[in-house]
Amino acid sequence: MKKAALLACLCCTLFACEDIEKKAGEKLQAARLAFEQGDYSEAKKQIDSIKILYPKAFETRRAGIGLMQEVELKEQEQSLAYLDSMLQVKQQEFDAVKSKFAFEKDAEYQKTGNYLHPAQVIEKNLHRSFLRFQVDENGVMSMTSIYCGSRNIHHVAVKVIAPDGSFAETPASKDSYETTDLGEKIEKADYKMGEDGNVMGFLYLNKDKNIKVNYLGERPYSTHMTVADRQALASVYELAQLLSSMAEIKKNMEEANLKIGFVKKKMEERKA
Repeated sequence: MKKAALLACLCCTLFACEDIEKKAGEKLQAARLAFEQGDYSEAKKQIDSIKILYPKAFETRRAGIGLMQEVELKEQEQSLAYLDSMLQVKQQEFDAVKSKFAFEKDAEYQKTGNYLHPAQVIEKNLHRSFLRFQVDENGVMSMTSIYCGSRNIHHVAVKVIAPDGSFAETPASKDSYETTDLGEKIEKADYKMGEDGNVMGFLYLNKDKNIKVNYLGERPYSTHMTVADRQALASVYELAQLLSSMAEIKKNMEEANLKIGFVKKKMEERKA
């Protein structure tokens, strides 16, 4: 009697297991169909549901892991192809405008060069106090407040003011220095985008307005941006947006390639 009861229990367990695997298999088949149709989100949803609804369907879950890896690989390959096409478009845009900028790079000291408007190259702006703008090859824009005069003002920040009274002000520069050339006092302070109190963004929004620049230091000094300087700001700002988007795309492509390599390694390990 006990043997008959044990046999009945084993049969029930076997049938239950077969039923679980059957139902889990239906989910896996739905996942495969979604994968073949290119609906990767639905495929992953179906695979994840197997683990939640049928945790004891071990064979089907193992097959689901393999299918999940195929889905993830296809997703990353698709993403990489899309990113590559975006980069080509951005590269074409850059190639069309880069000749309009001067490029400066000291091969001995600099790993990354800088683009600036031709009107703001140093040779054309000696003995002048102004805001100079540049962007490096990775799309990081920066501004330099340059002061030239008969005596030092020891400035470390600037405030820019629009005609309506609105303004933006940099925090104290993290990189400033002073020198003297043939009796002329020269001061420079650098500010990177994101660490400039949104001064560059403010100037871009007000690029068509007469902007007053107050140098903030031990002695007061102010000037106005010339039309050429405002044009330089606008063109460099737009180039920075383009270069930074290209840098972001390249970063995402590197991440996609790393994920592809990781998934392929896991797939090889499963086959071994």
